[in-house]
Amino acid sequence: MAFHFQRRRLHYYHRFRFLLPLISTISGALLILFALLLVLAPSPSPLDVNHLHQPRHQHSSSSFNVGVDDDAIGVPVFRVPSRGGRSDRDIWTSRNSNFYYGCSNATHKFPNVDEITPPNKYLAIATSGGLNQQRTGITDAVVAARILNASLVVPKLDQKSFWKDASNFSEIFDVDWFISFLSKDVKIIKQLPRRGKGGKTWTPSTMRVPRKCSERCYQNRVLPVLLKRHAVQLNKFDYRLANKLSTDLQKLRCRVNYHALKFTDPIQKMAKKLVHRMRMRSKHYIALHLRYEPDMLAFSGCYYGGGDKERKELGAIRRRWKTLHISNPDKPRRHGRCPLTPEEVGLMLRALGYGSDVHIYVASGEVYGGEETLAPLKALFPNFYSKDTIATKEELEPFYSFSSRMAALDFIVCDESDVFVTNNNGNMAKILAGRRRYFGHKPTIRPNAKKLYRLFLSKENMTWGAFASSVRTYQRGFMGEPNEVRPGRGSFHENPHTCICEDSQAKVKRDVGPRKYGKGINETRRDEVESDAQNVEDDPEWPDTDEDEDQSGPLDNDMFNRTGVDYDAVSSEEPELEEMLSD
Repeated sequence: MAFHFQRRRLHYYHRFRFLLPLISTISGALLILFALLLVLAPSPSPLDVNHLHQPRHQHSSSSFNVGVDDDAIGVPVFRVPSRGGRSDRDIWTSRNSNFYYGCSNATHKFPNVDEITPPNKYLAIATSGGLNQQRTGITDAVVAARILNASLVVPKLDQKSFWKDASNFSEIFDVDWFISFLSKDVKIIKQLPRRGKGGKTWTPSTMRVPRKCSERCYQNRVLPVLLKRHAVQLNKFDYRLANKLSTDLQKLRCRVNYHALKFTDPIQKMAKKLVHRMRMRSKHYIALHLRYEPDMLAFSGCYYGGGDKERKELGAIRRRWKTLHISNPDKPRRHGRCPLTPEEVGLMLRALGYGSDVHIYVASGEVYGGEETLAPLKALFPNFYSKDTIATKEELEPFYSFSSRMAALDFIVCDESDVFVTNNNGNMAKILAGRRRYFGHKPTIRPNAKKLYRLFLSKENMTWGAFASSVRTYQRGFMGEPNEVRPGRGSFHENPHTCICEDSQAKVKRDVGPRKYGKGINETRRDEVESDAQNVEDDPEWPDTDEDEDQSGPLDNDMFNRTGVDYDAVSSEEPELEEMLSD
């Protein structure tokens, strides 16, 4: 038995001895081949932009790489991909938008204007601020006239504000359409009439009403003067109407804002050319309203990490206003009350799924830091346009001298975009958000600045995948989806909940549809609940109540407008600041 075992072991030993040289030869050949590959292989290099310029006033480092995916590198380095990546949603549409529609028709309880408007009661309005601030004033002026059962004189536009535009109402809006469309709601006249045949023109009594004045407020404060003097002019008419009104008055607001206020033909024709040229370049486009002017940054009190140079430059601007006080420049950033930088907007969009091939139309004024500030955004989205780059100087020449008409062009191009994005929460952003909700809930991205600020600070210590996932989580509830915001929260111009109706039949069809859709429905409803809860937690800009209409004190001693200005790091009594920042 032992003999056989020994013989078998010798047999395997001799076989292995013959195989050993062969194994050694193959191993050696493989080692030589591997060495040759190391020598001949080219050194790795980034696919796109190695290093983006760092604006001198950026808060955080912008030394990110564009075009190299994290998966290709085995270390947690923050590298921005050129592609948008996979997304759990259609980035060009809002979920469930087909189940909601704008509805602003008057109810049967809202009598025709001829039944309630007596003769010799005239309300005149002098608006304040830039184009969009004045638009809110015009909308509310029509409702105020209805509350008072008075004839409304076509509102006067502000020609002396920070924006310095000499245009009158009929040079920006189609005045005849405005009068005719609202003819059943409010009687509107182009100018005050004369007293009887051959008499003098009515001279209005001028006054001001408190911010967010309610129906009772108008009836108590303005109506007695109107009955006595027959003509009243309300000056500096901005945010002078309560956020919460009866259903029919809210619907009247919507009829004015979304239907009666049409821009003049020259403005519409030029804007349509701009939209057409964007559509010729790409099927879809994003419009970005970028507020990053030196004056605005100085007023906001925000600090973006630009060191002594930034402090000196913005400090010099602040000294123009004696009442402007900055206590803690880091506080507004922490609380989400500062506009995002152009780079931060670009990173947010890439994380939300928009790749470098997406076309962007940018509506902005003078950008602090100029091209150096815009460089990171342009590197992320090279297809970068503005009205100045897609139109000739000759085409824009009729508009150049009028800031409101230029703003109207941007307004239309932004409104027609597939996705609207803002880095702030000024009047244009709010009005467009409400308008886009009313006309089909087109995607409207408002940054969750409070959460994103902390994320931007720590981005260099995480992978792109982790960063993008956090952005998508934080932006839930800030994308313009239906039911994203509870009714009554925020400015009515931004959240016109009374004028948005649910298509119950379409929802019934969806709910009784094939079983395979059941999970999606539940996910959507859960998202609606989560997004609203997040809005309450993260968004400091949603006021819930109107100011007391019976406040004591002089009418002209109004508090600083917190509807139009979203920054509490400063205190000011300067109307020019308010006008400059809010639009």
